[in-house]
Amino acid sequence: MSNVIPFRRRSAPPVQAVTNVVAVADDLFAVLEHLQAVGARAAAMDRPRREVEGTIRNLLDAVASVERALDCLGEGDEAGQA
Repeated sequence: MSNVIPFRRRSAPPVQAVTNVVAVADDLFAVLEHLQAVGARAAAMDRPRREVEGTIRNLLDAVASVERALDCLGEGDEAGQA
């Protein structure tokens, strides 16, 4: 039976590694919520418009960066399968 191809099971990732990913994702979600709350408070500041707009723009950039980091965590599983 030389035409039989043995199937190998993928080894499961260590529990510690899975736990770390979940912990990092949880922390990133908390940071994301905090940045959004800070953005809402910053928008209500009684400061010059230019200062408020710059602050909001930088906070939105930070939010986008955290969202990209979360996307990377979500894609990590698929990237290893290709």
